[in-house]
Amino acid sequence: MPAAPPPGEPPRQDASAELLARVPKLLDAMRSVGSGLELHATLRRICETAADLANARYVALGVLAEDGEGLADFVHHGVDAATVRRIGHLPDGRKGVLGALIRDPAPVRLADLTQDPRSCGFPEHHPPMHGFLGVPLRVQGEIYGNLYLTDKRDGEPFTDHDLAMVRVLATEAGIAIGNARLYEAAQQRERWIDGSVAVTTALLAGDDMDDALQVVAEQARRLSGATAGIVLLPADGGLEIAAVAAPRPSEALGRVIPPDDAIVAELLAGRAVHVDDAATDPRLKAGPVRAYGPIMLLPLRSDGRVLGGLVMPRARGERPFTRAERALGDRFAAQAALALMMADAQRDRERLAVFEDRDRIARDLHDLVIQRLFATGMMLESARRRSAVPEVRDGVGGAVDELDVTIQEIRSAIFALGQPAEAPAGLRTRLLREITMAAVPLGFTPAHRFVGPIDAAVGDAVGKNLIAALRETLSNAFRHARATRIEVVVDATVMLADGRPGVRLTVADDGVGIPAGGRRSGLHNLERRAETLGGASRLGPGLGPEGGGTSVVWEAPCGTT
Repeated sequence: MPAAPPPGEPPRQDASAELLARVPKLLDAMRSVGSGLELHATLRRICETAADLANARYVALGVLAEDGEGLADFVHHGVDAATVRRIGHLPDGRKGVLGALIRDPAPVRLADLTQDPRSCGFPEHHPPMHGFLGVPLRVQGEIYGNLYLTDKRDGEPFTDHDLAMVRVLATEAGIAIGNARLYEAAQQRERWIDGSVAVTTALLAGDDMDDALQVVAEQARRLSGATAGIVLLPADGGLEIAAVAAPRPSEALGRVIPPDDAIVAELLAGRAVHVDDAATDPRLKAGPVRAYGPIMLLPLRSDGRVLGGLVMPRARGERPFTRAERALGDRFAAQAALALMMADAQRDRERLAVFEDRDRIARDLHDLVIQRLFATGMMLESARRRSAVPEVRDGVGGAVDELDVTIQEIRSAIFALGQPAEAPAGLRTRLLREITMAAVPLGFTPAHRFVGPIDAAVGDAVGKNLIAALRETLSNAFRHARATRIEVVVDATVMLADGRPGVRLTVADDGVGIPAGGRRSGLHNLERRAETLGGASRLGPGLGPEGGGTSVVWEAPCGTT
């Protein structure tokens, strides 16, 4: 191999004219390389400029992986897209002449690449290449990658002058890449900060918690460039999939990953887990997760507490997460965990305020309203005894009976207001508690009816989602429907369309109905909960005149656990 002159060595006398003639072209090339800040566009521009400067048919730029073993990216020029698809995998830089440049980053110039003992040949459909010129690229003193040129268009081998020109270009390219990396890092940090702000705002806005967790999942997916964003929350000793952001609806929502899973144990211990290839990592069990490539799994940890986990999987064959992405992901997860803790504290304060208000209402009802009603009843009873007119006695007696019924209903309401916040074990009791609690904001108790062995027939997972669906529909009726009448029916004896036994929740009201174009996040939550269990949710006419109002029907298989 001819020796390559070091940069800055004066050209030979017989080559001075050629070099001087190429200086303007070199200056144009240097100006072109440094004309942009987007990193990948800068790499492509370097390849195009090198091809023009050295009259090369093919040029590629290999970016070293963070561990220094092989290539993390490979940008090329001169090979058309159809040929690239036929070739398949791009070079990984672990063997051949490309691997030699990584292990020994020094300029290489070969008259015939195929005759070099380090060559390992080309894959099928790869265009033939002979002349070769390889130059390392340094960014801020460190090897960033290598610039490869093959086959001059005139068929001649690469000369010392080509090598000198390309080395000067490589120096300028290193500066341009450094600037582009700084710009990209700043842009990337700005995006992650904006995402953290969006998550904090969603969690503290006081809206539906499922919607807020969905925002966390969507931001994690967008910022990390992942195929999906998944939020995990503690449940039954393990972690439950509480929110999924993916191109298609996920059946995994609501699934609980047991604590004996190695990855779950790491997350619950507050440790991040990084997987380079889900298909081969021994820590992952067989299943749908094996279809992914790199995965970043981060604990949602704040103040020493692990509140859940955040999972960001990339598609098979995509590049692993870089150190910078991992660091930004850690900060995002920490911010999300802090916002989640603050949101929990905020909801606790709101619940405490509600309980205090309930206690006050209960005391007022007991100490003031019941006593007045009782005194009024005594007065009416006395008036009835003194009246000589039978019709008056009968009318007053009916009023006294109505007062007795009213007093009993108020006492029942007082008892419901004084119930502890912990949910009882029975599903029927928990459903009754939701209906009774809804009576406070509604101003009346919804009528209710239970059909079939609800406690025995309905599985735990369906029961949990059934309660959430009832809470959501009653909340919608209070906030939006302006209803004066609500009927709740829970039927555990129905048969679903596919023949399976199921449970059906129907909540009907006589309110204003659902306006066209109105916000429907609550209804979407109901549909998502039902679909993940193999059920469905739909709307129908309400209890008002001519079907006015709304009825929500939510159903799922009974035995889903």
